[in-house]
Amino acid sequence: MAYAGLSLEGQVALVTGSARGIGKALAIGLAEAGADVAVSDIPSMLDEAKTTQQLVEGKGKRCRAYALDVLDVGNIQGTVNQVVADFGRLDILVNNAGIRVRRLALDVSPEDWDAVIDTNLKGTFFCAQAAARHMVDQGGGRIINIASQMGTVGATQRAAYCASKGGVVNLTKVLALEWIQHGITVNAIGPGPTSTPGMLAADTRSDEEVAQDMEFHMPLGRRMEPEELVGACVYLASPSAGATTGHHLIVDGGWTAL
Repeated sequence: MAYAGLSLEGQVALVTGSARGIGKALAIGLAEAGADVAVSDIPSMLDEAKTTQQLVEGKGKRCRAYALDVLDVGNIQGTVNQVVADFGRLDILVNNAGIRVRRLALDVSPEDWDAVIDTNLKGTFFCAQAAARHMVDQGGGRIINIASQMGTVGATQRAAYCASKGGVVNLTKVLALEWIQHGITVNAIGPGPTSTPGMLAADTRSDEEVAQDMEFHMPLGRRMEPEELVGACVYLASPSAGATTGHHLIVDGGWTAL
């Protein structure tokens, strides 16, 4: 018998950036735990998001795909409102949409900086704000921000990325403090290096260089798979996490333990 404390039956979740990678795995995992799921991604990725929708529906759960660009604050509020209209409520928000730009600090351009900060930090905040407005009215909810182990440690060529994810970690704490009175918990997950299309496309290193990096930094000895983050997400979304808020749950293969 499944443990009822981790059941998401009757819940509705919205996962941003869920056309592929971590977001796709989390959307499917939340459905396996019982939630109906709204998947979303930028308009150019909507067809891939619809593939995620089909996989969620294959788990026997309701699902719709939405075009959502977190750089467009008006689009954020409109999409969240539409999710609530379509599903009747919104219990779980997973802020997964994010980008990275590998660049030495001396070479980071204003455009690089704005793209990363606006997507990873500003987008996370305004998605959380839009969801929380509905969650306050319904008496509670769960917000889960996908941060990074690099929200707590630094790395070369990651000035904008580390700044954005460090911001997400501390933003999580602020929102947790403000919204617990409304029954809303706000937590973050800090993944270590994970094999996703976005990460692989952004990594210009050779296989040998990647292997050396993993050997030096990653006791696990390899990149993680997106599915290895599902358990953390389901827990933070579940009734079992009712007293867990403001927490950065790091799942990084031991990276930050060194």
